[in-house]
This record gives sequence, structure tokens and C-alpha cells, in this order.
Amino acid sequence: MKFVFLALGCVVLAGCIGDPRDYETTPVSLETSKGTVVCQLYTPERVLWDRSISRPQNMTVEEADNICRAEGERQKNA
Repeated sequence: MKFVFLALGCVVLAGCIGDPRDYETTPVSLETSKGTVVCQLYTPERVLWDRSISRPQNMTVEEADNICRAEGERQKNA
């Protein structure tokens, strides 16, 4: 019975999160020492969703995503 309530709770919670595409803003291009990173930012309340959609070949996805999250934080605090 506990499993049923746990599963039901997960389904209800998943319905509350929403689709990140509903919060997308216009992509932002950032110049870095390795090249241009294009970021998909979301609303200021969703900085954890911010991510790169284009990055230089000499940059890892993680590094590019961190740059985008930092830009989201910068805009949030501006």
C-alpha cells in the first residue's frame, strides 16, 4: 500500500513541475576566451534549468552549461 501512495505522490509532483520550454527566453550569446557560447536561459526563478545550446569544440558541455548558469545568476541578481 505504501508503494501506491509513493507512486501517486510522484505522479502528482511531476504534474506540478511543468515543461521547461514554457519558460524559455531568447537565447543569449556569450563571448568567452574559448569562443562563443549560446545559452538557453529560462525565467530568473529557474536558473538551474539554464544550459548551453551551442559551444566551442574545445569546451565541455559541463563547462558551457556552468557559464550559462552563471549568466542566469548574473541576470537574476542584476
